[in-house]
Amino acid sequence: MPSNKKEGIIFGIFMCFGMVSIMTAYNTALHGFSSFTIGSAAIQFTVTFIVSFFVESLVEPKARKFALSLPYDKSKKINIILAISLCMVSLMVLIMSGYGLILMSLMIGIKGPIFTAYLKTVGLNFIVALPAQLLIVGPISRWLLTKYVKPSTQMPELNV
Repeated sequence: MPSNKKEGIIFGIFMCFGMVSIMTAYNTALHGFSSFTIGSAAIQFTVTFIVSFFVESLVEPKARKFALSLPYDKSKKINIILAISLCMVSLMVLIMSGYGLILMSLMIGIKGPIFTAYLKTVGLNFIVALPAQLLIVGPISRWLLTKYVKPSTQMPELNV
């Protein structure tokens, strides 16, 4: 878990990169490869990463505050991680599904009522985003943070 602002930003970058990668691959497979090219995929990934990182930076403090206000045993780190992850995924899916719907309407169009399409998109995204966050992206991001970022921010030991 990040313990300062710098670690929080780096952790957010890890999380956004992982989640955008998985969700972009999932949604591309879900909606077909009809408009897929390497160039458009790179542009779409870059723009989505930037939007996702911006949204995450707005959502994270609110999700953390809400998660920590819930009644559960906070003496166990895993409970805190699960509560924050559930709140983050829920809010991010609600917001990023709107973004995805806009992107989809520009690329391939939307059939039927927009509210129905939004609800369907939220449901389809949530069933992939939550397991991806809890089982893949979250653990890898925490591991990367503790392995490569936290050691460099701690004071080196002096062997005298």
